[in-house]
Amino acid sequence: MLWQSVLSGLESLLGGVTQLTLAHLLMILIGCLLLYLGIGRGIEPLLFVPIGFGTILVNIPLAAVMEEGGFLRTLYNMGIITELFPILIFIGIGAMTDFSPLLENPKILLLGAAGQFGIFLTLLLALLLGYSQLESLSIGIIGACDGPTAIYVTSNYAPHLLGSVSVAAYSYMSLVPIIQPPIMRFLTTERERKIAMHGVKKSVSNRTRILFPILVTLFTALVAPMGIPLMGALMLGNLMKVSGCVDRLANTSANEIANIVTLLLGLTIGATMEAGQFLNVRTLGIFALGFIAITLDTAMGVLFGKLMCFFTGGKINPLIGAAGISAFPMSARVVQNEGFKYNKKSHLLMHAMGANTGGQIGSVMAAAIMLSVVKGMGLH
Repeated sequence: MLWQSVLSGLESLLGGVTQLTLAHLLMILIGCLLLYLGIGRGIEPLLFVPIGFGTILVNIPLAAVMEEGGFLRTLYNMGIITELFPILIFIGIGAMTDFSPLLENPKILLLGAAGQFGIFLTLLLALLLGYSQLESLSIGIIGACDGPTAIYVTSNYAPHLLGSVSVAAYSYMSLVPIIQPPIMRFLTTERERKIAMHGVKKSVSNRTRILFPILVTLFTALVAPMGIPLMGALMLGNLMKVSGCVDRLANTSANEIANIVTLLLGLTIGATMEAGQFLNVRTLGIFALGFIAITLDTAMGVLFGKLMCFFTGGKINPLIGAAGISAFPMSARVVQNEGFKYNKKSHLLMHAMGANTGGQIGSVMAAAIMLSVVKGMGLH
């Protein structure tokens, strides 16, 4: 009897080892890879470190961290199911964003809109490949290179894809300096890449900066009201920043709140990457379609930049169209570096920043339109 009790105790103690499968080991290795990318390579460390650790935790048998009552399940229910985490992140992003370059040259907003076409093209491709309508919507939004938007949309309509969509979105965001330059060079001529653009004049009044987030919110409410939680949060953060009367709130949103929520968001994303849900052919398809989405978004932005170059008589360098995605400010820096290779006198950064902030608004608006259409079709 004593021997049986000892064996039972050892079995309980070593249960996590005896139930460890090859799939669990592979996911734990993927978690370690994310940790390496974040810590060792400096790639999106604020997200990849907690995502990687969350992936390891959820793939330890008998840990029960994602069962009812488990701490990761509690965080998931509290912040993902309720959509609280991505919305709080958007308040922080708004508090960190300067829309002045966009307001100085409003027509650059068109590049931010053009940079979203890849989302809809990828959505159609995903439908053709057999993904459901709601899954296709979540996959297409990867092309915006906007992690919080992808998380918000996916947690709404395809929560079982949250891990793969989130990791794909942040992975491709970090790979923007590698993905975009070949596309930019392929679609433009050397003469176009040499077009000089000079610094932006600072002529926007503070009143305009204050009115901008209010008007954008009202416009979104009229066009795509389902997007108000996203756009409203983004614009609230920006309004606090530019108003000048709530600096403590703006700084807290941009720092303490954004950092805390990023940690919790990363852990809960990692918690969705359980072996049984993540290791399948559909996950590989999501990563492939995400790559197609960002490629198409970059290409459409550059092609629209070429169109603007033509209609302005060669005054706009088409390279800035690549910044029409929402990888802020990384994409703008890529544009500046690429243009500087061909013309040392060209200053593309601020113009690209305008397109980049336009891309932020464009990605949120694209998501808002999708959410409103889905709601109207009764697919929610």
